[in-house]
Amino acid sequence: MFVSMWLAFTLTLAAQAPPDAPTGLARLEADAVAMKPLVATPLAREFLAAVPCLPAIETRTVFYNKKTRDAVTPEKAATMSAGALDGYEETEISENFFYTTRYGTPVAFVRPLEILGGAGVKSADGLKMVDFGFGSIGQLHALASLGASAVGIEVDPLLEAIYSRPGDTGTVARCRAAGAGHDGRVSLVFGRFPADDATRDAVGEGCDVFISKNTLKHGYIHPAQEVDPRMLVHLGVDDETFVRAMFDVLKPGGFALIYNLCPAPSKEGEAYKPWSDGRSPFTRALYEKTGFKVLAFDADDTDAARAMGKALGWNEQMNLETDLFGTYTLLQRPL
Repeated sequence: MFVSMWLAFTLTLAAQAPPDAPTGLARLEADAVAMKPLVATPLAREFLAAVPCLPAIETRTVFYNKKTRDAVTPEKAATMSAGALDGYEETEISENFFYTTRYGTPVAFVRPLEILGGAGVKSADGLKMVDFGFGSIGQLHALASLGASAVGIEVDPLLEAIYSRPGDTGTVARCRAAGAGHDGRVSLVFGRFPADDATRDAVGEGCDVFISKNTLKHGYIHPAQEVDPRMLVHLGVDDETFVRAMFDVLKPGGFALIYNLCPAPSKEGEAYKPWSDGRSPFTRALYEKTGFKVLAFDADDTDAARAMGKALGWNEQMNLETDLFGTYTLLQRPL
């Protein structure tokens, strides 16, 4: 995700599990088992089957500055002066945080994959995909183990510091559970897409899928009220330029999917929550002007989102019926 603030809703979904609950890979595998009855497409099923193929992670460290929300690797910290390191604390990154970070289980990525599967995306094998505001490397590794070339885009320096070890990116061996097929690849791009030329060039073109989950929200891009800028997503370009970049990154026939989970809007007298407005930040007219075929616009996915929330145990942390809503916009670049 692009938001620099630890937002209440995303922190709720990433809340620490009870002491007797599984953590790390065991937690993700349990999540995948719980989600299996809720998916029907081959794409979603193979994604869940690949979760046990995620690599085990030993505890690693980064240096994190809570005030500035900047982070550096130990190698980078070793080159910095004492003054430059002022405010940084050595912070342990467990396997659990490596995969869930601030945003909860990457297994929830199966819901947008189920939507794409229903639209005609049959398999991850050979798929070139972009995850805008990826937030966690878990879904990228799982898809790469199925033969996908998965590119994640982010601006969060903490994630850049965490995912800096050999093996975090590059070639990913095919998951044995996936059967015959290709190895995949994970690439991480840190910068503003498409505002930064280097970032845009690193992402490239000819992609089959462009996905953004919980990042491209109307409230983040066009908030209804003035809020702390750290709560927002700053694209660095106007709406038309961004939508054109989404279109250009896809090959003909490729799909773009904006999928958002949201809490209930603020009640009267409560502070405005920009993350509670999960509508498309861009208009249907702009998508169509750009050349997209609009397959679904601000479609309601609340029932499926709540079923997922119950399967993943979110009902222990919130009232799903009053505080969890889902919506998505699905686009296709015509052949």
